[in-house]
Amino acid sequence: MSRLLSNLLALSLMLPLSSFAETLSIPIGHQGETSQAQTLPKRGESRRAVLNRYGLADKEHKPVGQPPITRWDYREFSVYFEYDHVVDSVRHLPVQPVQPVPPAQ
Repeated sequence: MSRLLSNLLALSLMLPLSSFAETLSIPIGHQGETSQAQTLPKRGESRRAVLNRYGLADKEHKPVGQPPITRWDYREFSVYFEYDHVVDSVRHLPVQPVQPVPPAQ
């Protein structure tokens, strides 16, 4: 009985500690810098509007599948088109430098 009482006492002392924990929630797609200089093309924009606003893509991939999905790659993001309208655009992740692994001794 005294063991149960001591466990309950210890538990009751620990419970308030969890209320001091801070939760930081960052939505997907907002993990990068808050001051993004360039906004991405929005869903539904025309191919012509993207071309006028961002210029020629660094690389244009051929259409794939049915309906045809085309990807334009720019330096910092890619745009996906279905026919002639944007269905999605994604910012490229920054490349992390590879750290060499020291040899085992």
